Amino acid sequence: MTTMGDDAANRLARRKRVQFLKKLIIFILVMAILIPTILCIVLGVQLHHVRKELRELQTQIKETAVIYSEDVVPTAEADGEYTEEYEISGMDEFIDDLTGEADENGTEKAEEDTNIRKVYLTFDDGPSNNTERILDILAEYDVKATFFVVGKEEEKYQTLYKRIADEGHTLGMHSYSHKYDEIYQSVDSYGQDLNKLQEFLYEKTGVYCSICRFPGGSSNTVSKVDMHELITYLDEQDITYFDWNISSGDASSSYISTETILENCLTKLPQYKECIILMHDASNKNTTVEALPMLIEQIQAMENTIIVPITEDTEPIQHIRND
Repeated sequence: MTTMGDDAANRLARRKRVQFLKKLIIFILVMAILIPTILCIVLGVQLHHVRKELRELQTQIKETAVIYSEDVVPTAEADGEYTEEYEISGMDEFIDDLTGEADENGTEKAEEDTNIRKVYLTFDDGPSNNTERILDILAEYDVKATFFVVGKEEEKYQTLYKRIADEGHTLGMHSYSHKYDEIYQSVDSYGQDLNKLQEFLYEKTGVYCSICRFPGGSSNTVSKVDMHELITYLDEQDITYFDWNISSGDASSSYISTETILENCLTKLPQYKECIILMHDASNKNTTVEALPMLIEQIQAMENTIIVPITEDTEPIQHIRND
């Protein structure tokens, strides 16, 4: 005969079993959610590293193709004279695959890197809070760019000038004040402003800049002095000015979407072998920052195309020249 004590014990046991089953079910559900989430995170991190390594390998292959197309060894004839044919020991097949150009004997001929499209990413009007974000993106993709900066005395910007130079980017001059009505009053006013910026950058970075970009470009319509006179001044100072042949369109004061920036940059790239893209890293150019990773990825995916910084050896693109 069952006693009341036995009934209570049975109910307690059933309650414990039910509670255990509930906890077990909750544990299984949590693990069913948690484990796939962790796996997705781990796979995502691994995928990011793989994509980064793949981009680095693509860049190295392109750079190697350029190096080996230039670093050739002349072939000597029996009489000691050199011919115009060249050999690259052990690299014939590799270069053939990359360039698809070999003579009838399979020997690569020496030639200029005319098949390589060079893209120069340039940023005007910085530094700003966006400059740091841009530098982080460039570091992630192992890409070097060119910054045409202005003079800013605020403490928060001082390290950015040096970071641009230290991370292998090219530091160029835009203007110190960026005040068109003052800069373009005369040759003297332009020269004083540029000289002030040149000294400022040397003090902050140890870099003596010898390249610049006119505010508004050499074809600007606001200068009160003939731009040819300013170009003559730069020639006398041994300073090279660079304009652009592709504009991102972000100079507009109105909002411009990331999609429009990408379209503006990418549609014209096939037209040129040397592509200088105009962008801005001012504090209000957030969509430029947002478009930058996609722009870099699409450029890097193009055949025979590399992203490089402007140097003193770069052939300048100039809207107006002194003949």
